[in-house]
Amino acid sequence: MKQEEYITIEDFCTSHNIASEFVIQLYDMGLIDMVFQENLQYLPLNQLPKAEKIVRLHLDLEINVQGLGVVTELLDRIQDMQNEITALHNKLSRYE
Repeated sequence: MKQEEYITIEDFCTSHNIASEFVIQLYDMGLIDMVFQENLQYLPLNQLPKAEKIVRLHLDLEINVQGLGVVTELLDRIQDMQNEITALHNKLSRYE
């Protein structure tokens, strides 16, 4: 495993002042990906922005884990629709 591509869950939790059980709950709900190796849990660096956003929602807005699942699903849908709008706008611009 390349060290620069992962951060340990312990380091992530320490830097964000959260319990590792919370991150494991996020993994169990399918909200983030984790890698397990040599009795350690790692968070892929490409998951870091998503995990940090979820932690901020949890801490700042006091959203529980189940609510985080709903909120992240809605945010993902909004982003997909925004991407589609941009693509359609670009396609329409070609015909103007």
